[in-house]
Order: sequence, then C-alpha cells, then structure tokens
Amino acid sequence: MITRTVSIYRESFTGLSRSVWLLSLVSFINRSGTMVIPFLSVYLTTKLGFTLGQAGGAMAIFGLGSLAGSFIGGHLTDRIGYYPVLFWSLLLGGGMFISLGYVSSVPAVYTTIFILSVIADSFRPATMTAIGAYSQPENRTRSFSLLRMAINLGWSVGPAIGGFLAASVGYGALFWADGLTCMAAAFAFRFYLKPKKSSKEKEAGSKAEKGNAPSAYEDRTYLVFLTMSTVVAIIFMQILSTLPVFYKQELQLSEAVIGALLALNGLLVFFLEMPMVFTLERRVNGLTSIGIGVLLYGASYLILNLPVAGLVLAVISMAMLSVGEIFNMPFTNTFAMSRTTDANRGQYMGLFSMSYSAAHIAGPYLSMKVAGFWGFSVLWYLMGALSVVIYFGFMLLKKLEKR
Repeated sequence: MITRTVSIYRESFTGLSRSVWLLSLVSFINRSGTMVIPFLSVYLTTKLGFTLGQAGGAMAIFGLGSLAGSFIGGHLTDRIGYYPVLFWSLLLGGGMFISLGYVSSVPAVYTTIFILSVIADSFRPATMTAIGAYSQPENRTRSFSLLRMAINLGWSVGPAIGGFLAASVGYGALFWADGLTCMAAAFAFRFYLKPKKSSKEKEAGSKAEKGNAPSAYEDRTYLVFLTMSTVVAIIFMQILSTLPVFYKQELQLSEAVIGALLALNGLLVFFLEMPMVFTLERRVNGLTSIGIGVLLYGASYLILNLPVAGLVLAVISMAMLSVGEIFNMPFTNTFAMSRTTDANRGQYMGLFSMSYSAAHIAGPYLSMKVAGFWGFSVLWYLMGALSVVIYFGFMLLKKLEKR
C-alpha cells in the first residue's frame, strides 16, 4: 500500500516541463509573502476601526480593482505577451503593498486597495497563459496543479508568518514583508525564466489566426460556466473575508491561531493535490469533480453552525474546504483553458480571472452585510444552499457537454 502510494505520488510529477517548475518556484516566492489579504478584514476592523460594512466595502473595492486588472491583464497578454505582464505586475504590486500600510482613512484605504488590486491581478491571466505556453494538453491539469501546489505551499507559509508578525511585531511588518516578497518574485522570474520562443511560422500563423479567433463573449457554454464559477468563487472566498472575522469574533481565536488555520489549507492542498488530481483525471469527469468540490465547500461552512463549534470543528471545516478545493479548482482551470486557442487565450483567461474578481466584489460585501444583519449562522446556511444549487448546475452542464 505504501509502495503504491509513493509510486502514484512520483508518477504525478513526471512529464512536466522545466519552465512549469520554474514558474511554480516564482509563484511560491510570491505567495510566501501573502500576509496582508488574509488579515486585511481583521486589520481594518481591529486596528483602523472600520465597521463590518466598511471592511466589506474595502474587500469589494479590492474585487473591483481585481476585475479591472484581470481585464487589462488579459488584453495586454494578447498584445504584448505574458512575460512583461508577469514581471511588472509583481514588481509594481510589491510597492503598492508597502504603500497600503501607510494609509488609514477610508477614502485613502479604498483608493490604495483599488490601485494595488489592478496591478496585482493583471498577473493572473498572464500566469494561466504562461501555463498554456509551457505545458502540453495531456499534462495541463497537472501543470496547473503543480502551480497551485507551489502557491498553496507559499499560502501555508505566508499566513502563518503573518499571524506571528501581527501578534508579536505589529501589522506594519505584514505590509513590508508582502511587498518585498512580491519584488523578490519579480526578479527571480526575470533571472530564472525566459519567455518561450515561437518559430516564425507559428508567429505568422498566430497573427493570421487572431483575426479569425472565436470570441469568449460569444461562447455561450463558457459564459454559463463562468457564471456558475463566479458563485463558486463567492462561496470559497469566504476564507479571505468573513471566515477570519468569524474565527476572531465568534470563536475568540488569536491572529496566530487564525494564521495557522489558513496555513492548514495551504499545507493540505500542497501534500494532497498532485496525487489526487493524477488519480481523479483518469477516473472522474472534470465537471463531476468540480461539482463534488462545490458540495464540500458548502458542507465545510454548514458544520460551523453545530452547537459544539470550536477550534476542533474549525480544523475539520478547513480540511473539508481544502479537499473541496482540490476537487474543484484544477479542473475548473483546465475546462476554461480547453476552450481556448493561442490567438484568444489571453481574452479567455482574462474573462475567467474576471469571474473571480467579480466574486471578490460581490462576495465580501454581501457576506459581511449578511453576517452583520443576521449573523454568521445565516451566512453559513446560505453558502450551503448555494453549493447544492450550483452542484446541480454543473451536472446539467455535463449532460449538455455530452450531447
């Protein structure tokens, strides 16, 4: 049994290109500094005195900037290529994270967050396009998983260090650490990874293809998929907004413990995703896996309404959320990528990233409002109900795809 497990784990990493490994390394460096966003709602409510509504507004502004950044990033990726977009979004985004630590008024915070998210989230469509360039169709899902594995390892490191810094040094250290690691990732990217060179024939064909490439805005199946993915993102992204506040206000957990819980998510995904995806992609339809992941999201929130809610239940909930993420996200990325060509990949991936950005806008604001007016228990019931509805939506989409 142990030998078989080790064999599956080893096989899940074979066949991936050196460039995918290097891009994953850069993403790990970047995500290792992810300290501000997981604690932003806590920072705004406890240190700057924002109300829940104002904190939700700040997270919505972050989503609005993310929406604009995803659109701009996708457009620029198709025009100038993924390489310069990745480098400059990392470098300039690092400077904006540092700047965020020096503003305190509501207008100043909102403005800085907007500019920061525009720059930082132009990174996403460019990264996904880079994976498309550096991978092959037969290992694309695992390439996405390796990238996510690196991101989640960084995610496990960042919040844990961030919680320690917030509790022992102060929140100011978080902004500097986040900014400097973004800049370090930018220079590591420039030093280690070179843009993939295309042949003249391929470049000429790509230019001719751009004029005839189908538009993502006319792909009805893709638009339905994106609509449901937006709702799924709203459900999952409670981890970045209301869930830390729930831990703090309802469960009375310290920032260090909250950071450890968020780090648990990254660690579980880091250790489990590659072998699970390697097994799932050969046995389960991608849309089925996506739907199962959504159901696990909902269940992870619903158990927080049990009367024995505490640290142990929070750990179980985070474990369920993490497994749901493994079932859902790699196959979501692959489905989106499967509908693209070299000529329109930036547009498709930009629109895909925009769906998550829209979730950043609507999710935190509405969720904070629900929690503020009716309490967290109502919010968790709502997330569970949405998960069931979206699950059946993906199963319907699966039937339509088979036809």
